[in-house]
Amino acid sequence: MTVTLNLTPEVEAGLLSQAQANGMTLQEYLLSMVEGVALSAKQKAMSPEERAAAFEAWSAGHRPSPDLSDYAVSRESIYEGRDH
Repeated sequence: MTVTLNLTPEVEAGLLSQAQANGMTLQEYLLSMVEGVALSAKQKAMSPEERAAAFEAWSAGHRPSPDLSDYAVSRESIYEGRDH
């Protein structure tokens, strides 16, 4: 299905910014948002096992990212550059 949206320039700019921050095109971002709304109603009717399986399937579709170093998640790293 194709849908045409008439967005104000401000809304378009905001959505484009959010899409880019998530590494997506505007079309990909809007599709993910619409899917999220449509699927959330379905998920409310799912059993815990079905929700877990759906989450596993969803997470499998994302690119892997490297683990953070111990320093990256340390208190020192979080507060680096702040006065104590």
